[in-house]
Amino acid sequence: MTPQETEIRNRILLSVAAYAYEYEDTSIITDADYDTLAKKIDPNMETGNAMLDIFFREEYTPDSGMWVHKHPQKDRLKKIYGMVYKGERY
Repeated sequence: MTPQETEIRNRILLSVAAYAYEYEDTSIITDADYDTLAKKIDPNMETGNAMLDIFFREEYTPDSGMWVHKHPQKDRLKKIYGMVYKGERY
């Protein structure tokens, strides 16, 4: 897995975890795992998705999940959360 692929995977997992906590009032990973993953995010890494690269560079902070409220693709986070953690079909 390339560094960019790892970054993308980590951003998705962290974003879905923040979404679940902030919007669904549930935790899909422990607080300790969230904190560890949050510290691995490199907001300056270019991943090939300009919109999300800018979002992570300008809005992301590892200290809380509040940044997810400004996430430009909350609808996609909701869909991933629903499919993976609630067994919903789209």
